[in-house]
Amino acid sequence: MDAISPWAAVVRTLFHEQDLPAIFTEEIAGYTVNVHTLNNSLWIAVTCPKGMQVVLRPAYAPNDHLQLGKTTLQEDGIIIHLSATIGHCRVTLQFPDKTKPLIRYTTSFKANDSLLVPFWPRDLVITGPAESNIKPKGTIHISQVGTRSGLQYISLDQPKSGALLYFQNLTALNDYAQATETSLGNVVGGNWPELGFALPPTLKDKPIPAQQELVLSDAFIAFSPDQPKNEMDLAKQFLNLLADIYLVMPKPTTEYYSWLDMVDKGLHDMEFSHGCWSHGAEQDYLNAYVADYQTPPELMVQLAVLMPLTDYYDWCQTDLPAIQKIQNGLDAFYSKDLKTVMRFLPALANDLSGDEEQLHPNVMDSWYLHHPLLNLGRLAIRGDKQGKKLFLDSLDFTIKVARHFNYEWPVMYNMETLEVVKAETQPGKGGEKDVAGLYALVMLHAWQLTNEGKYLLEAKKAAKTLQGKGFELFYQANNTAFGANAMLWLYKETKENVYLDLAYLCLANIFKNFQLWDCNYGYAKDYPTFFALFPLNDAPYTAAYEEQEVFAALHNFLLYAEDEEILPSVNLLLPEFIKYILHRAPYYYPPNLPKEMLSEEIKTGQVDHKLWIAIEDIHDGWEQSGTVGQEVYGAGVAFGIIPRHFYKLYGEDFMIYLDYPTAAHQQRKGKLSFKVKGDKRLSCRMLIVKKNNKTLSAITVEGEAGELQGKLRKDGHIEYAINGDQKINLNWKS
Repeated sequence: MDAISPWAAVVRTLFHEQDLPAIFTEEIAGYTVNVHTLNNSLWIAVTCPKGMQVVLRPAYAPNDHLQLGKTTLQEDGIIIHLSATIGHCRVTLQFPDKTKPLIRYTTSFKANDSLLVPFWPRDLVITGPAESNIKPKGTIHISQVGTRSGLQYISLDQPKSGALLYFQNLTALNDYAQATETSLGNVVGGNWPELGFALPPTLKDKPIPAQQELVLSDAFIAFSPDQPKNEMDLAKQFLNLLADIYLVMPKPTTEYYSWLDMVDKGLHDMEFSHGCWSHGAEQDYLNAYVADYQTPPELMVQLAVLMPLTDYYDWCQTDLPAIQKIQNGLDAFYSKDLKTVMRFLPALANDLSGDEEQLHPNVMDSWYLHHPLLNLGRLAIRGDKQGKKLFLDSLDFTIKVARHFNYEWPVMYNMETLEVVKAETQPGKGGEKDVAGLYALVMLHAWQLTNEGKYLLEAKKAAKTLQGKGFELFYQANNTAFGANAMLWLYKETKENVYLDLAYLCLANIFKNFQLWDCNYGYAKDYPTFFALFPLNDAPYTAAYEEQEVFAALHNFLLYAEDEEILPSVNLLLPEFIKYILHRAPYYYPPNLPKEMLSEEIKTGQVDHKLWIAIEDIHDGWEQSGTVGQEVYGAGVAFGIIPRHFYKLYGEDFMIYLDYPTAAHQQRKGKLSFKVKGDKRLSCRMLIVKKNNKTLSAITVEGEAGELQGKLRKDGHIEYAINGDQKINLNWKS
C-alpha cells in the first residue's frame, strides 16, 4: 500500500518541481543542503547525488505561520531564529565534519504560554528527485525499540541513493521529558516515507511550561553514497556511520569508581549471605536470585560466577573459598543417561514448578546448554581437570543436538527426545538465531583443547548458518558477542572474509541494542545510562549479567584482533562501550542507588538494598528498577572488571588503571610500557593508583607526542587523560 499521511503528502508537493527560495545553501561532500521557511515549518532539504531528497523539519508551528527572525552565519553552519503564536524557536544547523556528508540540527523552543502537545509530526520525509515522478523506495533496517538509541538506519533503494543514519541525541531532551513526564522510548520511528523523530505527546496535566527554554530536537544525520548490496555491507555501513556520528555527538563525562574498595564487599556478601546459596543433594549451590529457594540450582549460574572469580583469583592470588565451594557441586550436573551436563541439577529436577515452559524436567533452553560448556571449555584450557572431563564428556551430545536441528536452534526442546517445546521467540521470528555463534565458539575451544579437526569443521558449519539473519541475528546480547569472537577466530584461522564479515554482522546487531543517551529524568537522575546494553531484542530494561559478559567478550574480541586489520569504526566503538560500562556498572548495586527507585514488587526472590549483589534490571526513568530480582549470577561484574583494568606492578606500591582496554604490557625494573586500544580522536582516563598511605614516587608518563602531565587527586592517585591508539611508557625509580 502506498498510502501516506497528510503531512508527508504536503512535503512531497512542496518539494516536487518547484524552485523554492532558500535562506541558506551548502554543498558538502557531494550533497546539497538548502534551508527554507515555508508556511508553518522550517525545512532542511538534502539532495543526494542520485537525486533523492531527504527533507527534514526542525521547527513546526501547528495551524500558524513561522516568522523568520535573525539569522547568523557561523563557521560551521547557521543559527536561525523564528517566532510564532505559540512561542520562539532557535535552530542551529551545523556541519561537524566538512569532509563527510554529516549534518546536525538543534532546536530550542520557549513557549509563550503553557502548552499541551496532543500530536507532533515526524521530522524526516523522503521524496523522489524534484524533476521526476518516481516514487522513492527504501528500506528501514533499524529503528528505535523502547529506550534504545533514538536512531534509524535506512537504505535509499530507488533511485539508488546510498543510505543514511538518523540519530536523535535524546540526552538533550531530558528537560522536556522531565517537565512533561513523558518517556523518550519509541520516539524515533514511523513508516516510509515519513520517518525520524516526533515529540512524545504531553499529558493533560503536564504541559510544556511557559517561558522555559527546552531543546525539542538534537538530530544528527550521516549520509553515505554507497549502496549496500547485502547484509554484510549493511552491517559495516551501519557501524561506520554510527562511528561518524559518535565522534561528533555530545558524550557525558565519566567518573573513576574505586572497584578495589567495593570488590571485597561483593565477595563477602556473595559468600556469606544466606540468600545467595541453597543446600541440596548434599552440596551448596548458588541461587540464581537472592532468596530464590524454589528453583533448583542451575549450572549456568554456578559457572557464570565461577569464571569471573577465577579471573579475579589469577589477579589477586588470594584464597577465594567460593571457588572450591562452587566446584564441589559441578559434577552433580552431569547426566550419565544422556551423557551431557544439564541445565538444572538432575537430583532436584522433579522440584521444578512447571509454571513456565522451561521449568519442566529435561526441557532445555537452547543457549543454556552451550553457555556452561563454553565456560567449562575455558576452565579446561586453563588446566582444570574437572572442567575438562565435563566438557569433553558432553560434546557428543551437543553435536548430536546441533546436527538434529541443522544448526538452527529452537527456543526450547526436550533433552531426551529432542522434540521442540517452543520453536520461535515470536510467531514468524524464528528461534535463538545467535546460538550458532555460541556453539561455534564452544567447538573452537574443543578444537584448541584436543586439536581434532572435526570440531573446527563443526564450528564452520554452524557459522555459515548465521548468514541471512541480517539485523535479526541477535537473540541475547552475550551470545551474539560470543558469536563475534568465534567468527573472528575462524577468520584468523582460515583468512576467509566471510567470517570477518559475520563478526561485523554480530557486532552491528549488538550496537543496534545499545542506549546511546543518558536518561536523566524521573528515577534515572541518580544513575548513568549512556552506552547501556539491552539483553534481548525486546527487553524493556538493561541487565547486569549480560552487560558483564559482553564486556568480557569484547575485550577478547580486541585481543583476537590485535594483529588484524579491522574496521576503524569497530576499533573506535568497542573501547568506548568498555569505558562507559566501568562508569555505569556500579549502579547495578543497590547500595549505590536511592532506595525509592527500587521496586517492592519482585518477580523472583527479594531485593536487599544493603546487599552488594547486582540487581538484574534498570528501566526507563519513570519506572522503578529491580523488578526481576537481585541476580546472584550477575555477581561477577567486579571480578571481571578488576583484572582487565587494574595492572599490578610486582614489587611496587602502586598500580595502573585505565578505562580503555590495553595490550602488550612489558615491565622491567622501573619501567612499564603498554599499548592503549581505541581511536586517537577519543580519550580515556589513566590513574596511577597508590596501594598504601605512602606518597607516590616520581613517575614520568610518556605518550607518542611526548611527556604527559597528570593531576593529583584528593584520594592521592594521579590522573591522566590519554588518547587512544598509542603506546604509553612509564618510568620511575624502583
